[in-house]
Amino acid sequence: MEFAIFGAGGIGAYLGARLADAGHDVALVARGDHLAALRSKGLRVESVAGDTAVDLPATDDPGEIGPVDCVLFTVKAYDTREAAADLDPLLGPETAVVSFQNGVDNERLIAEAVGESHVVGGIAYVFSTIESPGVVAHTGGPARFVYGELDGSRSARIEALDNALSECAGVEAILADDVRVGLWRKFAFICAQSGMTAATRKPIGAIRETDASWRMYRRVVEEVVAVARASGVDVPAETVEEWVAFARDLDPEMYSSLHYDLTHGKRLELDALNGAVVRHAEAAGVDVPMNEAVEAVLRPWADERAE
Repeated sequence: MEFAIFGAGGIGAYLGARLADAGHDVALVARGDHLAALRSKGLRVESVAGDTAVDLPATDDPGEIGPVDCVLFTVKAYDTREAAADLDPLLGPETAVVSFQNGVDNERLIAEAVGESHVVGGIAYVFSTIESPGVVAHTGGPARFVYGELDGSRSARIEALDNALSECAGVEAILADDVRVGLWRKFAFICAQSGMTAATRKPIGAIRETDASWRMYRRVVEEVVAVARASGVDVPAETVEEWVAFARDLDPEMYSSLHYDLTHGKRLELDALNGAVVRHAEAAGVDVPMNEAVEAVLRPWADERAE
């Protein structure tokens, strides 16, 4: 298959390297120092699942790539609308645009730009970041990628994507029956983990050891599940217990990408996380005081750094 990785950062570049190693044609869309390094030195992945190095075409102009079978869309959520407007050169009649991003609104925003028929839902469970320009570090997580057509159909293109990802070393590939459930299920966890580690400036271990903070962590998950169910997404009731148990076993020093961005002066994905919970809750008529509190604490930082 022919792939374009739109936003070849920690997640996108990891997938791009694994797909290239499996024999697929991959081109990277990136920018800045990372793009310069990809062009001059190639891409290196340092991974707990095995290192690799690949030399792939890299550009900041999708027009240099042309139509592909599949676009893996992995930009930060706050860049979704702007980046989606640049997708047209990559699209053929059946091209799939798979969003592996944080949040539950990206698919809608992409569809507004390219049409709903192109959009595929995706969920990434992987801890992978740009270690330095041209170098991606995969430090943990199952490297599990879940994906599916938004209407639940088993189209030829989703079967082809499933076959391609299933061939990749270092990738656990799962074709979902209902990807919307998966999107909201992960959303419940990431809003708690990201929101709480960023709001407290503490790792998960300190949150677990502080009764009030640990109760709040759980309530953030509960609220997101309630919003999902009120919005017509049948997230399983056991999701809350599963995520609390999962968080209980996490490395006590684990933070989140939102905490990293907050403490390193970067723009925040708050609008796609706890801010999105608040918006969806208002539409669904659900009270979410814990998510409102997280948003309120982080809002000055998010607004200050908004572009």
